[in-house]
Amino acid sequence: MKKIISIITTAVIALSFLTACKITPQDDNTKIKIGSLSGPTTIGIINLMDDVANGTVDADYEFTVATQPDEIAAALNAGDLDIALIPANLASILYNRTEGGIQVLNINTYGVLYCITADTSVTSVSDLSGKTVITTGQGATPEYAMNYLLEQYGVTDCTLDFKTEGAEVVAALGEDPSLIAVLPQPAATAAMVQNPDIQIAFSLDDAWSEVTNGSRLVTGVTVVRTDFIEQHPNAVASFMVYHHNSAAAVGNDPDKTAQLVVDQGIVGALPVAQRAIPLCNIASTTGEQMKTDLQIYLQTLYNADPQSVGGALPGDDFYYGG
Repeated sequence: MKKIISIITTAVIALSFLTACKITPQDDNTKIKIGSLSGPTTIGIINLMDDVANGTVDADYEFTVATQPDEIAAALNAGDLDIALIPANLASILYNRTEGGIQVLNINTYGVLYCITADTSVTSVSDLSGKTVITTGQGATPEYAMNYLLEQYGVTDCTLDFKTEGAEVVAALGEDPSLIAVLPQPAATAAMVQNPDIQIAFSLDDAWSEVTNGSRLVTGVTVVRTDFIEQHPNAVASFMVYHHNSAAAVGNDPDKTAQLVVDQGIVGALPVAQRAIPLCNIASTTGEQMKTDLQIYLQTLYNADPQSVGGALPGDDFYYGG
């Protein structure tokens, strides 16, 4: 249901954007250099990337897909990228580091973290009492999100066992499916495909919503360099419409999207891509909802560790249109 609502919302936003802005791709033909991470954040623009490659989009876009957030951050700081799809807390860090040098255009991905296990006694955060959870992301979103949720659900005796990378967690589950793990998509689905006994116990996004009055667990955002948007506002507005349409296409044509994701090397096998993509919570959320969800998320991280968001919460100029 959440996926269906997200796709409908995306389509409505895209139509309202076209109507309100009265823009066309011809308003500004400036080349836009776009960077993203090889994972869920790229899935939302994968259809746009395909359209550009096929010449069906009248715009000059150059795409770079990286494996590490630091690569994208360095390129953005150097001016080698104009727009980037990056983790939400990294956007806040870069905003503080550049003294307002970037703005957030939209939220492109919500919660991709899932608790998976063959232990059927685990169905919620509360069930983690007295148990050990293997996961990745120490000092990053998985750790902060888990610690926050454990605190909110009153769980004081859960141990988080951090591994270096997702493949290590998947391997451990392969040896002992009764282990409890928290993994992002598509790694979580890859583990379930390898062993059908492993199932989703709960989504961290759902758990987060329950304790934040319906707010979502933000994963990725799309940012733009402030100087670029000041010089090329129409080009950025056109990109946002294309991005909306590309995100909507993820739900409208899932089979094509899954094949593109495999072709791009984001997911190794088509069956994994087909199962994982609907669980990636691809979005294109703008305006006040974007601001509300981001502020709650960043405030939570700040409370846990101010340096996780760059030492200070962003000002209103962090939010496009704010």
